[in-house]
Amino acid sequence: MIRLASSSETRALLLRDAGISFLQESVDFNEEQIVADSPKQFVYLATLGKFDANKAVFGDRDYPLLVADTVVTSQGKILRKARTKEDARAILTTQSGNITSIITCMILSSPTLKLIDISSTDYLFKPFNSDDMERYLQSGAWQGKAGACMVEGFCKPYIQTVKGYESTAMGLSTEVLKRFL
Repeated sequence: MIRLASSSETRALLLRDAGISFLQESVDFNEEQIVADSPKQFVYLATLGKFDANKAVFGDRDYPLLVADTVVTSQGKILRKARTKEDARAILTTQSGNITSIITCMILSSPTLKLIDISSTDYLFKPFNSDDMERYLQSGAWQGKAGACMVEGFCKPYIQTVKGYESTAMGLSTEVLKRFL
């Protein structure tokens, strides 16, 4: 049993699908204060901040503590969570017809182990159909998603090539995690 320090329903689903027992509870961490020069540095600092905040509250003695964060990057830009529909449209337009990298960092900590992993999955997307994109934007499903991207949803039919694990792109590299549990 591990403690998933994340409110993400997708991360919980990934753990269930991987057969990993967990309880889910977390404290918030404000990522807006992070200043980073690269997507990997940003996702590492965000995960480390979440880890420190959650370890201070929960520790890692009762259950191993698992935290994760994900960032999306395309055309040299860090694509954060969209705040508005217009922001989401601009973010998706950046990814349309381009390579998009989804980078997930996770930290698993127990008294006997500290695992820090940064994994990346790269997608080459075909250009997004503007009507499909508008329907997706109207649905609101982009809200709360790094890069407004859902590779298991809206973006799936536009995937031309993929390099890496889908779980990484969905927010938790379960293939890597299982090796250490």
